[in-house]
Amino acid sequence: MNTVQDRPLDAPPAPGATSVESAQVRALLCLRELILSGELAGGTRIAELAIVERLGMSRTPIRAALVRLEQEGLLEALPNGGFVVQSFSERDVADAIELRGTLEGLLARLAAERGAPAVVLAEARQCLDRIDALLTVPSLDDDAFSAYVALNSHFHSLLYELADSPTITRQLERAASLPFASPSGFVLLQAQSTRARDMLAVAQDQHRQVLDAIEQREGARAESIMREHSRLARRNLVEVLAAHPAEPLAGNMPAIRMIRRRR
Repeated sequence: MNTVQDRPLDAPPAPGATSVESAQVRALLCLRELILSGELAGGTRIAELAIVERLGMSRTPIRAALVRLEQEGLLEALPNGGFVVQSFSERDVADAIELRGTLEGLLARLAAERGAPAVVLAEARQCLDRIDALLTVPSLDDDAFSAYVALNSHFHSLLYELADSPTITRQLERAASLPFASPSGFVLLQAQSTRARDMLAVAQDQHRQVLDAIEQREGARAESIMREHSRLARRNLVEVLAAHPAEPLAGNMPAIRMIRRRR
């Protein structure tokens, strides 16, 4: 049975999970939400007992959740006990995006070289067909962007499944755990841009191209496409921070306040 540490951060408790595992997952999700919503801002000191009182949970799952979030880089342990919410430089975020692209590229290459299951390829193409349908309109509203985020996340999950490498996938999930480094980290911010649909169309073309490369067993091509694909997120980060130097759309993505701006 998978442990909490083996499961994605945002996964619900597994069927048959023990009450301890379920409590740890709930504590983890609650704490992550407090951080990513901006309620616990970067630099905030966190004491275990204070979180126990705030969430109304016992100390054991809270302690496990705090340690897990430290491992993922959202918290830093203090020498005298307790934790502090991390903030990140633009370089930190850019490096996380680059690492995600490197690992996604590796998975795409392995999928091509090993031979991807036809049933998963078919499901991935169906997912992209649904994205195509979203992009037929000249501009996207908030609901359409939300639908895109869900479909995009699903496609990337299927891409990981194509490679059939749980070891690399676990490392990729860690790299993408920062709120800015996930495949859909900046999609909703694009809604503010007049070029939003065009940028998503470019990403969608890359989705199609990488599936074609995997199906044709072209490992180097598949890897290169996914490395380039991740750089769209890097470009979005640069554009968002440049366009909003004082308060970068914190209402849409409060966690972006965690980024330390260049002086």
